[in-house]
Amino acid sequence: MGGFFGAVSKRDVVMDIFFGADYHSHLGTRRGGMTVYDKEKGFQRAIHSIENTPFRTKFEKDIEEMSAHIGIGCISDSDPQPLLVRSHLGLYAIAMVGLVRNAEQLVEKYFSDHGHQFMAMSSGKVNEVELVAALINQKDSLVEGILHAQEEIEGSITILLLKSDSIIVARDKRGRLPVLIGKNEEGHCVSLESFAYHKLGYEDSYELGPGEIVEITAEKATQLHAPSEDLKICAFLWSYYGYPNSNYEGINVELMRCRNGEIMARDEKEKGICPEVDYVAGIPDSGVPHAIGYANQSKMPYARPLIKYTPTWPRSFMSSNQAVRNKVAKMKQIPVHELIEGKKLLFVDDSIVRGTQLRETVEFLYENGAKEVHMRSACPPIMYGCKYLNFSSSKSEMELLSRQTVKKIEGEEGFKHLDEYADNTTERGKCMLKTICEELGFDSLQFQSLDGLLEAIGLDRSKVCTYCWTGKE
Repeated sequence: MGGFFGAVSKRDVVMDIFFGADYHSHLGTRRGGMTVYDKEKGFQRAIHSIENTPFRTKFEKDIEEMSAHIGIGCISDSDPQPLLVRSHLGLYAIAMVGLVRNAEQLVEKYFSDHGHQFMAMSSGKVNEVELVAALINQKDSLVEGILHAQEEIEGSITILLLKSDSIIVARDKRGRLPVLIGKNEEGHCVSLESFAYHKLGYEDSYELGPGEIVEITAEKATQLHAPSEDLKICAFLWSYYGYPNSNYEGINVELMRCRNGEIMARDEKEKGICPEVDYVAGIPDSGVPHAIGYANQSKMPYARPLIKYTPTWPRSFMSSNQAVRNKVAKMKQIPVHELIEGKKLLFVDDSIVRGTQLRETVEFLYENGAKEVHMRSACPPIMYGCKYLNFSSSKSEMELLSRQTVKKIEGEEGFKHLDEYADNTTERGKCMLKTICEELGFDSLQFQSLDGLLEAIGLDRSKVCTYCWTGKE
């Protein structure tokens, strides 16, 4: 997905931008970038691959040479950024988080004549950040240009734009991702994650609404375009992507996850389908708080039969090769044999997307002597690839375990009944659970209901994007 951090102050902010961007590393694993501005040095920029090395290790030499009172940094799961752009609107740097699904169509519509060209990626595709900048530059002001770009793209774009004297930030028009502004006595910052600026000594100041555009300087934050009421924030921020310390729309991630686990256990006990196990456990790391909530509500002990070894192993989804990701995920899981052998275990994971790593996990548990393995997903079955952000984006929706299972049960006819398959209480839903259990080796499987997930988040359901589960806006 990606994330960004920007700061403008009466003092040097290079270290703030360095740490602020690094604190978004859980949101992306491909590239990192920093651009800062100094009156004497001008714009200073660095972009590095972070696929095999953490952000902070790649930029340690760069920040020794940088000095600035204003700048931006980003983590990108897609194109290299920030980009430095020169146009009739001036010289500025731009970074974005989101997904442009109609990039080729936009190039054809606006830039197919002989007077335009784009730098091509190795795949032949254009850099989406460069495309967004080109759309912005079609208008007579940055604000008009940002609104034009957001209107033209299919998907979503949240934009961070650095000028020599201010930072302009624009939340995507449906507010699918959060944008927060912090402040201290010397200046302002902007971030996707609130904890990133709390650790740097900034206090909460303002949270942008959908489509809102704000300009920050050291002295103040100024609204350039008012927000709409049309909020559709991504539910996966709470269930998976967001860091535990962060708050979105005033709702803390860790508390939501614990509450979500409690609701799962409560509903299962009411239905009489909560199994008696020796231990409840979370699939490290994001499944852990969901599991703690489940254990607390079910009155069954929480334990850690699997410990993730993180000092040297990279994140398991880093490689584009699925086999490599599976191997790394398996190598990171270190068993506590005494908590597995002869034990009945219930694991909670944040979600089940492709299911390949879970298959490895359950085999690993049985190899270590587990008596029973029950699995719980902290969100409903994922039926649709995300078309707004990079989460669960796939070459084909048939990579999704739920889709594969539906086709196995009923062929393509089953795709007409995805709503029923996503509901554990229907005959089709029960059949899907049974089939996945047989395929992956679980003794039982349950998915959190959509109602339960939305109850845990606590926002009006009309303000939460649930497309990946329902296929609806």
